[in-house]
Parts: sequence; C-alpha cells; structure tokens
Amino acid sequence: MDALITAAARALATGDPLGALNRVALRDDAPALALRGIAMAQLGDLMRAKGLLRSAGRAFGAKEPAARARCVIAEAEIALVSRDLGWPAKALAAARATLEAHGDRVNAAQARYLEARRLLLIGRLDEAERALDGLAPASLRPASRAAHELVVAGIAMRRLRTQRARAALTRAERAAREAAIPTLMAEVEGVARALEAPVARLIAQGEVRPLRLEAVEALLASPALVVDACRHVVRAARTVVPLGRRPVLFTLLRALGEAWPGDVPRGTLVALAFRGKQADDSYRARLRVEIGRLRHALEPLAGVTATSHGYALAPLGGREVVVLAPPVEEAHAALLALLADGEAWSSSALALALGTSQRSVQRALDALAAAGKVQAFGRGRARRWITPPMPGFPTTLLLPAPLPSG
Repeated sequence: MDALITAAARALATGDPLGALNRVALRDDAPALALRGIAMAQLGDLMRAKGLLRSAGRAFGAKEPAARARCVIAEAEIALVSRDLGWPAKALAAARATLEAHGDRVNAAQARYLEARRLLLIGRLDEAERALDGLAPASLRPASRAAHELVVAGIAMRRLRTQRARAALTRAERAAREAAIPTLMAEVEGVARALEAPVARLIAQGEVRPLRLEAVEALLASPALVVDACRHVVRAARTVVPLGRRPVLFTLLRALGEAWPGDVPRGTLVALAFRGKQADDSYRARLRVEIGRLRHALEPLAGVTATSHGYALAPLGGREVVVLAPPVEEAHAALLALLADGEAWSSSALALALGTSQRSVQRALDALAAAGKVQAFGRGRARRWITPPMPGFPTTLLLPAPLPSG
C-alpha cells in the first residue's frame, strides 16, 4: 500500500473525509476507489458511495477476497444508514467469515456490529445479543468500541435495563472521545439525551404524569397492577396477561384501570368498546359477555365487579392500579416513533421493523403525508420517508420490546 493510500485511510479513520479525498480523488485504482466510496459516504452522498464501492469490489477481483469483503462491509454500512434493511444479510455474513479467515479481526468485528445494529432496528433483540456475543470490545478500535457500546445500550433500553444502558453509554462516550470523531460523539450524546426523555405517561386515580425509562422500569418491578397500554398487557410482579390480540377486552380494561378505584358507567364502556351511541339492550348484553371474558382473562390478577352504574376493577391482594400509556397517542404512533430518529426510511424497511405488510405501511404513510406529518423524496425504490423529530415521541431505541410471559 503506497503512502497516499495509507494517509487517506488514516484521515477516514479520524473522520476527515475531505482530507482523504484530497489524496485519492484523481485515482481510479481499486484501493483509491474504495477509500473514495467511504469518504463520499461520510459526506452524505450515499448513492455515489455505493457506486464507488461496487466498482472497487470488481476492481479487486477474486484474487483479493479480503479487500472485496471490506467493500461489502462498507456497502452494508451505507445500507444501514439509508435504512435499506432488506439488504442481503447473507452477503455481510459471508464477508465477515472471509475477514475472520484472513485474520482481519477489526473489520470482522465491524461486520458483526452491523449485523447486531440491523437486528436492533427491526426489534430482534435476542438475535442482536447473540451477534454481539463473539465480540471482545477491549480489542476494538475506539470508534468501533463506541459503536459496539451504543448497540449494547440500545438493547438494554429496549429491555428496560436502565443501569446497564447507562453503563454502556458511559463506555461509549469514553471511546468516542478517544476516537475524537465529532459525529460519533454527537450520536452518543443523542442516545444519552433520549435516555433522559419521557417515554410514557402514568395514569393513576385521575392524575397523569410523564415517566422516564428508569421510572418505567421501577414501576414494572413494583407490586402494582399495571395496565400497560404500550404493550397491551396487564401485569403484576411476574404475572403477565397479554391482551394484544383482544382489543375489545383491553379497551374495557384500560377504561376500568383509569377510573380505579371508581367505576365506569355502562354507557361509557359501550361507547369505548363498541362505538355505540346508546347502551340499549343489545349492547348491554354484548357488554356483559365481554366483561365475562375479561373476568376470566384477569382471574390471576383481579376481578371485575358490577356496580349500580357500571363496572369497577377489583385487584387481588389490595394492589394499586395504574395505567402505563404511550407519551403521545394518535394513529400510526409506532410508525412516527421509527421516523423520529431523523433518518430517511424506505417503506419496506418500516414494514420490516414493524412486522407488518408494506401495503399497510404505505397506506399509513400516505395518511401521515396528507396530514403534513411526514415527507417523501425520491421515486420508486429510491423513495424515502422522513420527519423532523417530534416532541414527546420515543425514538426506535425506546420502542418497547415484548415482556417475558412469566
């Protein structure tokens, strides 16, 4: 490797893409093409970066598999930044295996980090943790170590393990300062600010107050009966009753939880659960059926008693009842929470992250665009959706993960 290539690589490692381009901008050999691609990615010209990296991979050829694998990893990182989450994961895994076979542990670790971060973005936390298992953070360069700790913090935040998240962010901040890359330090600071932001609302006995992630963790560890409107479950201690697939029951339960220790009139319950205007005999009969189903579902945790006006929740063991609600409630809130990270997402990536169909996501995006809450740019497969950060919305790192069932 000649002196100019070495100097350009060092400039990129310290976050100086312009310095790297000054050394290799007029060269078209394979190493220069790869470095130019990485520099253009750091400058934000992702389409140009992709083309340069693919050209570099072809120029390296089959005789230099490790160099081609590094190009694949750089292209995968660009796909992650541009939220192209459907980028072939098998290609990244093959590149990582090639680099491990050639003894390039640093870039192999980068590939593993990219795998873990993609899995974190689409909510596959167990798989993300397994992807990190083979990494030894102490052996990584400062920038890679900071990126690794950011993923660890993200997983901990999604699992409501606040202390573990804070410890990981402290290590990430230390590594980012050691790397002296301003964009990396800004990313760490952004995640730290998100950890301090309200992520839910506590509704109890007519009062509403915001909660940070640490307070949510403490609440779920308390003996209180928690009606969790973020995950659509009800829980007390280690007993969890999922109601995500029974929306009518959860609607009734939430109304009873918000009114506790008082009751809710039958007419109010009919309007909430069935959107009925009047609690006539047919609606009252239907309400009795659903209340019976709710009693059966809540049997390990609480009862539902009839009053002269309606129904009331009766928790077992004298527990307090609280409702945990999202910080902002409106249509397509989960979609807006993903877009709140400020990145440009494709509809296919949003569908993958939400676990729903792309058609459903597209309809939701069209509705949000008509309301002026999201914007699109590009056409066809290059079409991306973006929104400025919305106050009160948790970012994707704070979207709740499924709770354990026992």
